Amino acid sequence: MGVFTYTNESTSVIPPPRLFKALVLEADTLIPKIAPQSVKSAEIVEGDGGVGTIKKISFGEGSHYSYVKHRIDGLDKDNFVYSYSLVEGDALSEKVEKISYEIKLVASADGGSIIKSTSNYHTKGDVEIKEEDVKAGKEKATGLFKLIENYLVANPDAYN
Repeated sequence: MGVFTYTNESTSVIPPPRLFKALVLEADTLIPKIAPQSVKSAEIVEGDGGVGTIKKISFGEGSHYSYVKHRIDGLDKDNFVYSYSLVEGDALSEKVEKISYEIKLVASADGGSIIKSTSNYHTKGDVEIKEEDVKAGKEKATGLFKLIENYLVANPDAYN
């Protein structure tokens, strides 16, 4: 088994506490509301919402996949760090055992956020994952993030 790591850094005009609340803490209700074509529903199937919780994300009609299950691996509300692993679902292939993610929000000098994300692809056997293999997923995640950011800009009283 190999582990292939990809990192990304982006910025947002939204401050970390508000962005973390929308992007992580309230994502299960916000994303299906603003992007039902991407995510139909998100539900807790095991746990209380904290570390160890398993969530089932059902994708919308326009998706290539039907569902995934995430396990929450870490949730630091004070430092705006969230980590989870994709552990089941048709987004995992015969090449990938699991994918672990970490998102960290840091305050930027202009009052917004710096979003630091790391993805670890845990492969089966000696399979190699290349940057182009994960490009489509990264583009979808970026698009979803922009929808959330635009929603927060357009609704300044939401998620304060």
